[in-house]
Amino acid sequence: MIAFPDIIEAQQRIENVITRTYLDHSATLSRLSGNEIYLKPENLQKTGAFKVRGAANFILKSDPQKICRGVITGSSGNHGQAVAYAAALADYPAIVVVPEDVSPAKAAAIKGYGAELVPCGTTSQERIEKAQELAQTKGLSFVHPFDDPWVMEGQGSIGLEILEDLPDVDAVLVPVGGGGLISGIATAIKGARPDTKVYGVEPVASNSMYRSLRAGKVTELTGIKTLADGLRTNKPGLLTFSVVQKHVDDILLVTEEEIKKALLFLLERGKLLAEPSGAVTVAAVLAGKVPLKGKKLAVVISGGNMDLKLLPRLISQ
Repeated sequence: MIAFPDIIEAQQRIENVITRTYLDHSATLSRLSGNEIYLKPENLQKTGAFKVRGAANFILKSDPQKICRGVITGSSGNHGQAVAYAAALADYPAIVVVPEDVSPAKAAAIKGYGAELVPCGTTSQERIEKAQELAQTKGLSFVHPFDDPWVMEGQGSIGLEILEDLPDVDAVLVPVGGGGLISGIATAIKGARPDTKVYGVEPVASNSMYRSLRAGKVTELTGIKTLADGLRTNKPGLLTFSVVQKHVDDILLVTEEEIKKALLFLLERGKLLAEPSGAVTVAAVLAGKVPLKGKKLAVVISGGNMDLKLLPRLISQ
């Protein structure tokens, strides 16, 4: 488990590395949903996604004598970019194990930050296991993309910022893949305002956290196919699952079509370029999946590393 004071320390530790994003009130989403909607645009974060918060906290909190040989992680893209970026700032070598079908835009960004890429498989479990294996053989520090307390603490700084900007927030919506983001945010929110609701949002086609909560145990999926590549997680982490069980009120599910509509809505009406994984929360709002009315909602847009080649196809559809 992670603790509220640890998240406060993480926020202070990473404040000079990250961009402090601010809540943006959406009049249109508020009118459509019957709630007051405030967007948290982590698509405007360094490296284009929230992941830099957790990666930076891990690297800055690590013993320099143990981490100096370099870091390694497994990632579909965003966490890999974050680790590469944070490692470069600290002048450490970095390796990122990516899926064989990694987004070209994300692969180019990881290389741009100076990291080495190692393609492996298509599932989160395959690349994580490969990264752990290489960490052992090369003597590198493994940075788990979600199931690590230091990573979760860094992500929790988003929750603290939401509370600073909207102290009376009634509910927070968070995208869910492996669960690191929502674990950190939920711990921060519930630590300060226990009555505030925290909802996770997953694609129907990649709903391992939803199924795990219903089953009462970590449940693994196979054959995941969703546009939201950052949320293609076979199963939640053991740590993140326990935190979500304790602090998260419910998981909402959205379809592929609802995600596409949210992407175009954000681009056209919000002038925000989000990636599919980052737009699932807005999809839940637009589709009427949030079981609240007349409340103040903070809606986290987790990333904006969109493959621009997809846009013409989405627009034409």
